[in-house]
Amino acid sequence: MLRSATGLRRVEQIMGTAISLEIAGTVPADEAGRLADEVYAWMRLVDDTFSTYKDDSEVTRLHTGDLAADDACADLRDVLAVCADLWRDTDGYFDVYATGRLDPSGYVKGWAAQVASDRLMAAGATDHSVNAGGDVRVRGWSSTGEPWRVGVRHPWDPAAVCFVLAGTDLGIATSGTYERGLHVVDPRRGGPATGLRSVTVTGPDLGRADALATAAVAMGPAGLEWLAGLPAGYESAVVTDDGRFFRSDGLPEQVV
Repeated sequence: MLRSATGLRRVEQIMGTAISLEIAGTVPADEAGRLADEVYAWMRLVDDTFSTYKDDSEVTRLHTGDLAADDACADLRDVLAVCADLWRDTDGYFDVYATGRLDPSGYVKGWAAQVASDRLMAAGATDHSVNAGGDVRVRGWSSTGEPWRVGVRHPWDPAAVCFVLAGTDLGIATSGTYERGLHVVDPRRGGPATGLRSVTVTGPDLGRADALATAAVAMGPAGLEWLAGLPAGYESAVVTDDGRFFRSDGLPEQVV
């Protein structure tokens, strides 16, 4: 953990990925440390509740029938309600049962980071970045006094970025096949989705952006046309399996 007189930078491994937090601005170091503790406690709670790898998580117990839906915690009930709406809004391509078991991961990571960011805002830490394994929510200004700059990984070169996004109030979610292989399932075919190697969606709600990016990957090439009709405030960028790059006109992109 890096800490100065004000602000903080910290990284922890949760949900099987790196969760990085930066609190900038004039938040005193001790207060920033307390807020960071709360962020990481929240992330661990989300992992304990929603993990598909933990036998005692509520998601696993709901899937196996050991937990009734009415007895699930409020967060799980709320998430599943939103996922049902997203299933409708994406014509069924965002499907928490696409893999054959209950798995809301395509929404949860972005949602968890969004909630963490909202709580930081409410606590007065208005300049911060929360990065949950590539799902990023930035608010306010970076420690340099400039807008936050977020590099999106190149889908063939893990040491390079494909493009850089910049902003002071921005959610950035990326879904793709380049890191975990063909893990996104096309629920129509019941097999791995192909055609789009990387989809990035930006917008005000990171959980929703996460789900929209996942849905577009699941659609394959048809996702390109579908992304053109995203709701107001959401923008997109796509790298196809054959190396073509597409971006919407309003994408907050910076030249590297």
